[in-house]
Amino acid sequence: MRMPRQSSHTPARRTSPRRAANVTVRPEYVTEARELGINLSEAFERGLTEAIARARAERWMEENREALDSYNRFVERDGLPLEDLRLF
Repeated sequence: MRMPRQSSHTPARRTSPRRAANVTVRPEYVTEARELGINLSEAFERGLTEAIARARAERWMEENREALDSYNRFVERDGLPLEDLRLF
């Protein structure tokens, strides 16, 4: 089973239009981020992009769990298909 490529499922890059969103953040994080010169919007977007990718991968695993388990049982029982042709 192949997992979908992350790049085809990641949100649009910087060239796409932006949409304002209100988020609640601990004040000390905002203060320190500003002191360190961290762009809050970019940091939030990076973190959100990573969270979306993780959630999609988890969802894919859940949706394909039955097929993955079935294939694993097949390999345990019968070995890898074409294993006798492997050169390593």
